[in-house]
Amino acid sequence: MASYRRWLPALALLVLSLTWGYTWVLAKQGLTYAPPFAFAAERCVGGALTLILVLKLIGRPLKLVAPGPTLAIGLTQVAGFMVFQTWALVEGGPGKTAVLIFTMPIWTLLMAWPLLGERVRGKQWLAAASTLIGLLLIIEPWDMHSSLFSKFLGLMAALCWATGTILIKRLRSTTPVDLLTLTAWQMILGAVPLVVLSLVVTERPTDWTLSYMGILAFMSIGSTAMCWWLWIYILDRVPAWEASLSVLGTPVVVILLSRLTFGEEFKTSEVAGILLIGTGLALLSLLSWAASRRNSAVSIIEKKGQEQI
Repeated sequence: MASYRRWLPALALLVLSLTWGYTWVLAKQGLTYAPPFAFAAERCVGGALTLILVLKLIGRPLKLVAPGPTLAIGLTQVAGFMVFQTWALVEGGPGKTAVLIFTMPIWTLLMAWPLLGERVRGKQWLAAASTLIGLLLIIEPWDMHSSLFSKFLGLMAALCWATGTILIKRLRSTTPVDLLTLTAWQMILGAVPLVVLSLVVTERPTDWTLSYMGILAFMSIGSTAMCWWLWIYILDRVPAWEASLSVLGTPVVVILLSRLTFGEEFKTSEVAGILLIGTGLALLSLLSWAASRRNSAVSIIEKKGQEQI
């Protein structure tokens, strides 16, 4: 049973990367039916309602614990992230500007050291360097033709996500709060500004077709409710910088699905970036596995020592 639970974060990460990777492809279709800010608001409201329903079905109380920190998480990692992400898509299109959002591991790594005391040590630097260099090869920041403002918006989305990640880690280290309840409340509190923004900004009305409702159902239930909960679950079990690096499997999935779906050729830099990210994630998994084996061995030795005493 212990061995099975050890692999649960890896399984959660796989589901998260595949789902979020497909989300970027599906979002392009969703934006043909709904304007950007309305789409973001509808997605988050759907995610919040889904999480509330799940809590009611499994009998868990919907009690808001630590309202201040939870509000900060909702405003940064839900509302702020969604606003800047959507705004970046509007200003710069769904190309490399949007991929700038995945610089979030860099900011998380930089913030986790002074704020959480989480340091990258030894061979972990090899995994971090491999994944981050791979990310740069995919983004190609030296060959971006979008406006400076759209790049700024993409980076702001990344910073919002990284800030929310740090806030979640700090909250979980000081206050016992149920992960699913925390996910529900951050989605509820984060959805409110998005709804207000969608009502204030002048946009075309949403085309409520069956196709759009199907897309919205997947985005709300799978991409938002389930994946946000999986993200907090992963974050609760590994350091913030490691969790953020692990999510870099998502842009790899995005590129693979996009190229295969539309029959486009892979660029040399993309292939190199994918290989480097894959190598870094594999090394990260290997190091985590080795660390867990050492910890298990130490626990067994200590247990035997106590029995002998």
